[in-house]
Amino acid sequence: MSIEYRGETFSGYNKPKRTPKHPSKSHAVLAKEGTKIKLIRFGEQGASTAGKPKSGESDKMKKKRASFKARHGKNIAKGKMSAAYWADKVKW
Repeated sequence: MSIEYRGETFSGYNKPKRTPKHPSKSHAVLAKEGTKIKLIRFGEQGASTAGKPKSGESDKMKKKRASFKARHGKNIAKGKMSAAYWADKVKW
């Protein structure tokens, strides 16, 4: 089931996708909570993030991940309708 929203195609609600042609944001998601639908763009284009935790990960990347989560904790807690939630889930 693909969804067309404002000229962009999404594979479904709450399914993030890469946006390589967007000038500033690296990902987009069509978030849905109840009856509310919102297009959310998140992530800096070309930024090197910590990604998913890997075995043997460097201390620098662990600190980078912890700093992001501490800095954006309140916004992450807002849930699916916030960009911080999706950045945490996809990029960190």
